[in-house]
Amino acid sequence: MGKNITKNLVGQPIFKQLIKMLPRERFDLLVKEYGRDRYYKTFFSWDELIVMLFGIFSRCDSMGEVCDGMRALSGKLNYLGMDCAPSKSTAGDALRDRSEEIFRLYYFELISYFRPLLSVSRKEKVSFDEFYAFDSTTITLFSDIMKGIDRHLKGEGKKKGGLKVHMLTDIHNETPVFARISEAKMHDKKFLAHLHPSNDSMLVFDKAYNYYLQFATWTEEGVNFVCRLKDNAKIQLQEVLFEKAFSKEEW
Repeated sequence: MGKNITKNLVGQPIFKQLIKMLPRERFDLLVKEYGRDRYYKTFFSWDELIVMLFGIFSRCDSMGEVCDGMRALSGKLNYLGMDCAPSKSTAGDALRDRSEEIFRLYYFELISYFRPLLSVSRKEKVSFDEFYAFDSTTITLFSDIMKGIDRHLKGEGKKKGGLKVHMLTDIHNETPVFARISEAKMHDKKFLAHLHPSNDSMLVFDKAYNYYLQFATWTEEGVNFVCRLKDNAKIQLQEVLFEKAFSKEEW
């Protein structure tokens, strides 16, 4: 019996299998277009992407952990197309000196590339063609270099630093369509200024984004939105559009 050469991924680490799914040619075109590797002889943009993905999937909390973890792989780095693990200073300098714009563009290239595989089913009982939700999450990986919020953690006496990722998600296909990174101390409602929803679209978000001035602008533009009210909000009922009695089990 001859050797089966069609199973190209058999025996390869899962991380390597994920990397092979990425369209490398589209990434290289972006790198060439923006000249991102023009002045670099080692640690190219693709290497930088691999290092960042390794840190995410390995749940590393610092660049030191990322580089030490890759160094521990020793000869197995050839699975990732790298000769050796980068030093902490090399990886840190690249992240600091290079623009992150190419990775933002590559994300949307991936959305386009994998679109045939994404869900296209609409959510039931939703009449809005454009239906979005957004929220934020805090990442502590860069807590040493990002400004902290104005409070102290118990026991440590240190401010909670890091960065905050605000993400807008298309509910119909369950795919993020816009993201913005800020310092962790930035208030969530400032993210609203970066959104430009079309009229007749629907937005759903938490009360952390409660901003009445923006609500007034969206109302004039015909943008629909749902947000939890603040505990101290003063309201006046004008009209009941829909009413349903909920049982204790439904609550």
